[in-house]
Amino acid sequence: MKAPAHVTTSTATLPTPPSGFHEPTMYIVRPGEDPWDDAELREVRDGLIETAHELRAEIAVSENGIADLLRDSGEGAGDDQADTGTKNFEREHEMSLTNNARGMLLQSEKALRRLADGTYGACESCGSAIGKARLQAFPRATLCVTCKQREERR
Repeated sequence: MKAPAHVTTSTATLPTPPSGFHEPTMYIVRPGEDPWDDAELREVRDGLIETAHELRAEIAVSENGIADLLRDSGEGAGDDQADTGTKNFEREHEMSLTNNARGMLLQSEKALRRLADGTYGACESCGSAIGKARLQAFPRATLCVTCKQREERR
Protein backbone atom coordinates (compact mmCIF):
# COMPACT_ATOMS: atom_id res chain seq x y z
CA MET A 1 0.00 0.00 0.00
CA LYS A 2 1.41 3.35 -1.02
CA ALA A 3 1.33 6.37 1.31
CA PRO A 4 -0.72 9.37 0.22
CA ALA A 5 1.28 11.81 -1.86
CA HIS A 6 0.41 14.75 0.36
CA VAL A 7 -0.41 14.60 4.06
CA THR A 8 -1.39 17.71 5.94
CA THR A 9 -1.84 18.25 9.62
CA SER A 10 -3.20 21.31 11.30
CA THR A 11 -3.54 22.74 14.74
CA ALA A 12 -6.77 24.41 15.69
CA THR A 13 -5.58 27.74 16.96
CA LEU A 14 -7.51 29.79 19.39
CA PRO A 15 -7.73 33.50 18.86
CA THR A 16 -4.92 35.27 20.63
CA PRO A 17 -6.19 36.05 24.13
CA PRO A 18 -6.13 39.60 25.39
CA SER A 19 -2.70 40.51 26.64
CA GLY A 20 -3.61 43.21 29.15
CA PHE A 21 -4.23 43.05 32.85
CA HIS A 22 -6.27 44.89 35.45
CA GLU A 23 -5.22 47.03 38.37
CA PRO A 24 -2.73 45.02 40.45
CA THR A 25 -4.95 45.26 43.54
CA MET A 26 -7.61 43.21 41.73
CA TYR A 27 -5.51 40.00 41.87
CA ILE A 28 -5.69 38.11 45.14
CA VAL A 29 -2.59 37.08 47.06
CA ARG A 30 -2.07 34.86 50.06
CA PRO A 31 -1.88 36.39 53.53
CA GLY A 32 1.59 37.80 54.13
CA GLU A 33 2.39 38.26 50.44
CA ASP A 34 2.90 41.69 48.92
CA PRO A 35 0.24 42.66 46.41
CA TRP A 36 1.02 42.33 42.71
CA ASP A 37 2.54 45.41 41.12
CA ASP A 38 2.48 46.46 37.46
CA ALA A 39 6.05 45.30 36.79
CA GLU A 40 5.40 41.81 38.21
CA LEU A 41 2.19 41.40 36.23
CA ARG A 42 3.87 42.67 33.07
CA GLU A 43 6.72 40.18 33.58
CA VAL A 44 4.28 37.28 34.01
CA ARG A 45 2.21 38.38 31.01
CA ASP A 46 5.24 38.90 28.77
CA GLY A 47 6.65 35.51 29.79
CA LEU A 48 3.36 33.80 28.96
CA ILE A 49 3.16 35.56 25.59
CA GLU A 50 6.75 34.56 24.78
CA THR A 51 6.09 30.97 25.82
CA ALA A 52 2.95 30.86 23.65
CA HIS A 53 4.91 32.12 20.62
CA GLU A 54 7.65 29.54 21.19
CA LEU A 55 5.12 26.74 21.58
CA ARG A 56 3.30 27.73 18.37
CA ALA A 57 6.60 27.59 16.49
CA GLU A 58 7.50 24.26 18.09
CA ILE A 59 4.11 22.81 17.16
CA ALA A 60 4.47 23.95 13.55
CA VAL A 61 7.90 22.30 13.26
CA SER A 62 6.61 19.13 14.92
CA GLU A 63 3.59 18.95 12.63
CA ASN A 64 5.87 19.19 9.61
CA GLY A 65 8.02 16.42 11.09
CA ILE A 66 4.97 14.25 11.67
CA ALA A 67 3.81 14.84 8.09
CA ASP A 68 7.27 13.76 6.86
CA LEU A 69 7.19 10.64 9.03
CA LEU A 70 3.72 9.74 7.79
CA ARG A 71 4.77 10.32 4.20
CA ASP A 72 7.88 8.17 4.65
CA SER A 73 6.04 5.37 6.46
CA GLY A 74 4.78 3.87 3.19
CA GLU A 75 8.18 3.80 1.50
CA GLY A 76 9.59 0.96 3.61
CA ALA A 77 8.75 -1.96 1.33
CA GLY A 78 12.12 -3.55 2.11
CA ASP A 79 12.15 -2.65 5.80
CA ASP A 80 12.44 -5.40 8.36
CA GLN A 81 10.39 -5.43 11.57
CA ALA A 82 13.00 -3.44 13.48
CA ASP A 83 12.95 -0.64 10.89
CA THR A 84 9.16 -0.54 10.93
CA GLY A 85 9.13 -0.50 14.73
CA THR A 86 11.66 2.34 14.83
CA LYS A 87 9.61 4.42 12.39
CA ASN A 88 6.44 3.80 14.43
CA PHE A 89 8.22 4.74 17.65
CA GLU A 90 9.59 7.96 16.12
CA ARG A 91 6.17 8.93 14.79
CA GLU A 92 4.39 8.23 18.08
CA HIS A 93 7.11 10.02 20.06
CA GLU A 94 6.83 13.11 17.85
CA MET A 95 3.03 13.04 18.16
CA SER A 96 3.30 12.79 21.95
CA LEU A 97 5.68 15.77 22.12
CA THR A 98 3.37 17.78 19.87
CA ASN A 99 0.32 16.99 22.01
CA ASN A 100 2.25 18.01 25.12
CA ALA A 101 3.20 21.33 23.49
CA ARG A 102 -0.45 21.89 22.49
CA GLY A 103 -1.51 21.34 26.11
CA MET A 104 1.06 23.81 27.39
CA LEU A 105 -0.05 26.33 24.75
CA LEU A 106 -3.66 26.02 25.90
CA GLN A 107 -2.57 26.49 29.53
CA SER A 108 -0.56 29.59 28.60
CA GLU A 109 -3.46 31.08 26.65
CA LYS A 110 -5.80 30.32 29.55
CA ALA A 111 -3.45 32.10 31.98
CA LEU A 112 -3.38 35.13 29.65
CA ARG A 113 -7.19 35.17 29.56
CA ARG A 114 -7.29 34.97 33.38
CA LEU A 115 -4.90 37.94 33.55
CA ALA A 116 -7.13 39.85 31.16
CA ASP A 117 -10.38 39.08 32.98
CA GLY A 118 -9.00 39.64 36.50
CA THR A 119 -9.28 36.04 37.77
CA TYR A 120 -5.54 35.29 37.65
CA GLY A 121 -4.27 34.11 41.00
CA ALA A 122 -7.54 32.58 42.23
CA CYS A 123 -7.70 28.79 42.57
CA GLU A 124 -10.20 27.36 40.09
CA SER A 125 -11.29 24.76 42.62
CA CYS A 126 -11.69 26.56 45.95
CA GLY A 127 -11.33 30.25 45.00
CA SER A 128 -8.44 30.85 47.43
CA ALA A 129 -5.26 32.59 46.38
CA ILE A 130 -2.87 30.33 44.49
CA GLY A 131 0.09 32.23 45.82
CA LYS A 132 2.17 34.87 44.15
CA ALA A 133 5.45 32.94 44.53
CA ARG A 134 3.85 29.83 43.00
CA LEU A 135 2.55 31.83 40.05
CA GLN A 136 5.89 33.52 39.50
CA ALA A 137 7.55 30.09 39.38
CA PHE A 138 4.76 28.42 37.37
CA PRO A 139 2.58 31.12 35.76
CA ARG A 140 0.18 28.57 34.22
CA ALA A 141 -0.92 27.26 37.64
CA THR A 142 -4.70 27.22 38.13
CA LEU A 143 -4.90 25.46 41.50
CA CYS A 144 -3.56 26.32 44.95
CA VAL A 145 -1.09 23.84 46.44
CA THR A 146 -3.76 22.18 48.62
CA CYS A 147 -6.14 21.58 45.70
CA LYS A 148 -3.31 20.42 43.43
CA GLN A 149 -2.19 17.88 46.04
CA ARG A 150 -5.77 16.69 46.42
CA GLU A 151 -6.06 16.31 42.62
CA GLU A 152 -2.84 14.34 42.38
CA ARG A 153 -3.96 11.88 45.09
CA ARG A 154 -7.01 10.91 43.05
